[in-house]
Amino acid sequence: MSKNVSGSGRDKWSTGFGFIMSAAGSAVGLGNIWKFPYVCGTGGGALFLAVYIFFVLVLGYPILLTELSVGRHGGSNAVDACEKIKKGWGFAGGFGVAGSAAVLAYYCTVGGWVMKYLFSTASGNIPLPSYFSEYSTMVAEPVVWQTVFLLINGIIVVFGVSKGIEKVSSVLLPLLLVFLVGLMIYSLTLNGAAEGVKFLLMPDFSKISSFGDVADIVVKAMGQVFFSLSLGMGTLITYGSYLEKDNDLSRSTWIIVTIDTAIAMISGLTVLPAVFAMGLEPDEGAGLIFSTLTAVFGGLSYGRIAGTVFFALVLFAAITSSISLLETIVSFLTERYGLSRLKATVIPVIIIGLLCVPASLSYGVLSDVRIFGLTVFELFVFLSDQIIMPLGGFFLCILAGRIWGRKNMEREISSDGRYPFRLAGVFDVMIKYLSPAMIIIVFVSYFIR
Repeated sequence: MSKNVSGSGRDKWSTGFGFIMSAAGSAVGLGNIWKFPYVCGTGGGALFLAVYIFFVLVLGYPILLTELSVGRHGGSNAVDACEKIKKGWGFAGGFGVAGSAAVLAYYCTVGGWVMKYLFSTASGNIPLPSYFSEYSTMVAEPVVWQTVFLLINGIIVVFGVSKGIEKVSSVLLPLLLVFLVGLMIYSLTLNGAAEGVKFLLMPDFSKISSFGDVADIVVKAMGQVFFSLSLGMGTLITYGSYLEKDNDLSRSTWIIVTIDTAIAMISGLTVLPAVFAMGLEPDEGAGLIFSTLTAVFGGLSYGRIAGTVFFALVLFAAITSSISLLETIVSFLTERYGLSRLKATVIPVIIIGLLCVPASLSYGVLSDVRIFGLTVFELFVFLSDQIIMPLGGFFLCILAGRIWGRKNMEREISSDGRYPFRLAGVFDVMIKYLSPAMIIIVFVSYFIR
């Protein structure tokens, strides 16, 4: 991967390392550090973890590999890449574009929270645990911070793939990993941390008393895999389209999945031991890292430093992931409608910025506004995690497994035989039968429940 620009004028990844860091950065985001610990906490700890790892293997790996191969084969945005395989199937990639917008509509709100907490902690004003409920209900300040977060994403994406996304991801992801491991080691030394480790690694079957409990854990685990690995959002189709043929897709996919799962585990071993060490509850919900960990940092001699490092790495993770979501939309607009990269970035930034406002205010002045019983923030989470991403993944499995077929997929994945794809048979069964069946079963069980 030595070229930056292809013959068609499309930007390309300049190095294999840059692609891995960017793709892993897309996967490693708030889903790992912000969402995984609290979903794990509300999902029963080790029981959730076991189901999560199962879904990583039967859904995460095959669908991620499929998205990269479809993207590289198409050499274009998510919609056109799917359309190239079968006319009329562009909608499979369209789910990804829509999903990226839906996720960004609430992702930027959380990104804004992270920025606020980072700057407050760094300045020596570590927020009290109760501050999150107060801050999230404010009107102006959360909107300002989420707008700043969105603008940072826009600036990075305007610079393109090799000069913007790749350069930023190649620096931020390694920093994130180093900081997170250091913070994990520190967290594990706290008194009472062993209970957090036990919660994460030892199953508690008392959490299961009915089919509804099982279904709840399974649905949460599948949704977390899609969210964490950026599946069904078109981001990996888009990132795959910037790859040259000299990349071993199967190997790259295993590396990306391994990095993502490892960081999710490290995050759990960072957050949950600290939560138990302070005698707090792990099922706090979306505010877990804001309302509970600030209590941890506030009680430490070096809490300001530890808190600053933690919120900095959460911000790093958020940015590497959110720029991939925005790039999915920008790539679609530039190639489908011929817009310049600047215009194609400004338009979605404005629209998403407007969508973020009610999402943020749903914690305060719009908290009583309900759509199907959900706040605006919860609605965006529901639409993306439970509807758009699973359906996008399902139709992609059908398109690749049933229409494109094993021979074409194997040829693309192996780079025309250059790299042996020893799991071709297993992969074919997964993408044709197991993955789509699991998506439908979990999807239907959610609504039955």
